[in-house]
Amino acid sequence: MFSSPTSLDLASRSCAPSGANPELNGCRVQKFSQFPIGVNRAERHRVDMRGRDVRTPQSLVNIAPSEGVERRTVAWSESMYADLVQSTDHGRVEFRFRAPVHLLVAYERGTRREGQSVVDGLPRSSLRDLTRKLTFVPAGHQFTEWHEPRILPRISYFYFDPAVLAARSELALGATSLAPRLLFEDAALWDSALKLKGAIEAGKCDNPLYVDALAVILAHEITRLNSATPEPPIRGGLAGWQQRNVTAYIEEHVADQIQLSTLAGIARLSPYHFCRAFKRSIGLPPHRYHSTRRIERAKGMLAKGSMSVTEVGFALGFAQTSSFTAAFRRVTGITPTEYQRTQE
Repeated sequence: MFSSPTSLDLASRSCAPSGANPELNGCRVQKFSQFPIGVNRAERHRVDMRGRDVRTPQSLVNIAPSEGVERRTVAWSESMYADLVQSTDHGRVEFRFRAPVHLLVAYERGTRREGQSVVDGLPRSSLRDLTRKLTFVPAGHQFTEWHEPRILPRISYFYFDPAVLAARSELALGATSLAPRLLFEDAALWDSALKLKGAIEAGKCDNPLYVDALAVILAHEITRLNSATPEPPIRGGLAGWQQRNVTAYIEEHVADQIQLSTLAGIARLSPYHFCRAFKRSIGLPPHRYHSTRRIERAKGMLAKGSMSVTEVGFALGFAQTSSFTAAFRRVTGITPTEYQRTQE
């Protein structure tokens, strides 16, 4: 009854077809997978991302009829990916999911005339207004839902490998497994999910530090719901040796795409704790500090006058002069050409 999931590119600027060499907001290195319309889940498309082979996600929510929605799937690793779904028809639509990965459902909008939502182990719900509601489906649990929409729903699905979810949060779950939750509200978790969705839609997937940081926070908020251990307060920032080693690595790789896990490993911290400690010490989140240092390097190269604007941008990892110009203007308020003229 349920067809294989399809994908429709709703914002192609942040994803490019497999095999392409896309420029994602100025990044000529990283590729994100775009799954073609009508792709069969049995087909395995391989794309290079952050130096690794990333396969088409095999575990997606089944939607029937598939032609009643617009759908876009974005993977930033084999173990963490998102599915953005917009209903386009007021007819009945059904959703079904059961897989060895965790699923977080965020209903940004939607009201149904009739419908029902069910997760294994919980009473079924016929709640009609789904706006700003969340559902968490642990790995292995069955999730089914159907709508006859009054207001067409807009839904985001976030998928997490259980091992990655545990590793990316500092909250220990002990022997207790994650519990299912159906159509609940949580302000912190909602804000984190919305920020990650916004980053995907705005085409910010070119910056792995930014996307990773948002994913780490989202994973932490999910485990927080199930942890009996209270969240520790923020104490000090990075130790001196941590800050020196991390900032030195960023300087040495300023033109590259740097993974959050790499920086956290240098500091010997979990990604979640590293993000908090870095911002406390530096005053900026890791991705913004990296972007700022890249533009500072560009200013030095432009001031020497031995390279053109295009050459400087390419040397710093930008695929096109226009994307380098946009990034430079965001940080400095002027274009690279204008800045170079002031140095003559």
